[in-house]
Amino acid sequence: MLPPLKPIPIKERLSIVFVEKGEIDVVDGAFVVVDQQGFRVRAVLTHIPVGGVACIMLEPGTRVSHRAAALAARVGTLLVWVGEAGVRLYSSGQPGGARADRLLYQAKLALDENLRLKVVRKMYALRFGEEPPARRSVEQLRGIEGARVRRTYQLLAQKFGVQWKGRDYNPEDWDVSDLPNRCLSSATAALYGVTEAAVLAAGYAPAVGFIHTGKPLSFVYDVADIYKFDTVVPVAFKIAASNPPNPERAVRLACRDIFRQSRLLERIIPDIEDMLAAADLPRPPEPEGLVGPAIPNPDSLGDAGHRS
Repeated sequence: MLPPLKPIPIKERLSIVFVEKGEIDVVDGAFVVVDQQGFRVRAVLTHIPVGGVACIMLEPGTRVSHRAAALAARVGTLLVWVGEAGVRLYSSGQPGGARADRLLYQAKLALDENLRLKVVRKMYALRFGEEPPARRSVEQLRGIEGARVRRTYQLLAQKFGVQWKGRDYNPEDWDVSDLPNRCLSSATAALYGVTEAAVLAAGYAPAVGFIHTGKPLSFVYDVADIYKFDTVVPVAFKIAASNPPNPERAVRLACRDIFRQSRLLERIIPDIEDMLAAADLPRPPEPEGLVGPAIPNPDSLGDAGHRS
């Protein structure tokens, strides 16, 4: 008998794999993509080391079997359903997810205005490499950040010789968007997928944000913005400047490489802990009298939010 599967830490995994036009299944215990060739009884199997991947992005034309989804959940790999070329996010399957103690801690920080401001200031310090101006509200800091972001887009466009008209796209019709915006959308979708996998692995809720609010991935956007301009945004402008025949695919491959080079998966979870620790509020102890689980969870090799 084989030993039970256990998740491995996010920091030791590959970042993303994109799959299109295939059926994902489990064959002989292995996670595979079955590429059917017409009506002939012939199939090409592509093995994916699912336990060693943080996030699998499923493009149109893919099907996922129950066995494959269950295997991905057991090993803590996030399945994300994306649009063609990965330029939009539709849904995701949750591998583990929020722990009660961390979820309550995160919610307490987000609901207290003073604590929330401390976390937001730490996010800006990590993002821009300097302390934000003193005595500013979250809304004022958001305005300062917006101005710096717009300026950064302009500078990168000038650096790579790309015509830039602003971050403008129609989510209902990506084909009418210009090339730089299509590349940026594809790049940020990849970053959001990896970041969501890390947020869930850390045991926190993607929807409970501090800068962004009211979205299913608000906290994911908060965290991803810290790395966006050091990783995927320059890649998107560089690809747009070269105008390859398949820009979205070029962006995906370049993002995968920059994630590995920047050791992004090693940084996200420790940075999340640093952001929340900036509130100077220790995690509350468990109240007395709580009823513990009837069957305790075994020790896991994975992160705090992974199911054993």
